[in-house]
Amino acid sequence: MQTTNNVSLGLYEKALPADLDWAQRLGIASELGFQFMEISIDEQPERQQRLDWDRQQRLALINARFDSGITVPSMCLSAHRRYPFGSNDAAIRQQARTLMEKALDFAVDVGIRNIQLAGYDVYYETADRHTRQRFIEGMQWAVELAAKAQVMLSVEIMDTTFINSISKWREFARQIESPWFTVYPDIGNLSAWGNDVDFELEQGIDKITAIHLKDTLPVLPGTTGQFRDVPFGSGCVDFAHTFAVLNRLNYRGPFLLEMWTRNDGQDIQHITQAKSWIEQQMKQGGITC
Repeated sequence: MQTTNNVSLGLYEKALPADLDWAQRLGIASELGFQFMEISIDEQPERQQRLDWDRQQRLALINARFDSGITVPSMCLSAHRRYPFGSNDAAIRQQARTLMEKALDFAVDVGIRNIQLAGYDVYYETADRHTRQRFIEGMQWAVELAAKAQVMLSVEIMDTTFINSISKWREFARQIESPWFTVYPDIGNLSAWGNDVDFELEQGIDKITAIHLKDTLPVLPGTTGQFRDVPFGSGCVDFAHTFAVLNRLNYRGPFLLEMWTRNDGQDIQHITQAKSWIEQQMKQGGITC
């Protein structure tokens, strides 16, 4: 007998203005009814500097977690877009490793259990078989560190063709061969590329550690699509159907509402509306939060 899927719904930190402190961010997430928040370590030096926080700064985040009741179990480590493992430049590849080492240390200290990696061999360089092979070697190195730290590395399904499906991720998983190397599908990205979403989710259901929720516009002949800032319900994602598929597959992991602040003074309203809309789609798919 199938059980009711009472899922955990989280909020991406970039849905809120960057000038908030962590007590404010987590307090808002709590007031809005979320269960967790995902921290971002992206291309901006200010966010990368978090990995160098001292003991007191790390404790401030931990205390904010306890005070708010909101956990921070995952990190979006998109800084590797600027410093990819597949780069032709040895100095950039070393920076990729340094970021990975710091991210794992930070994760262990503050209680993060899942690091989402951007599925790019390179982003600002030309990709070829060499960049692909260096990416694989970088991942093989990274999962050894992750295993020791007991922190999951989960690859996001991306906005480029390198890893734009779970099937492609599985090709890499067969070469990396580690239980610490999993997949973090972005339903919007998965849909925008015209994938058979049902099939893809079935392919990865035993390795999916979390799911990003956002809407997108499709990649079509003559158009590159749109992978962010698409209002929920106006894009190509069939959310109700996707939730029904995940319910059938007995998915019980977390969902993350991925949004970006508009800095228009109405972020709370935007988040509240999006959350309500997503919850309605979940209910249509047989899922309750």
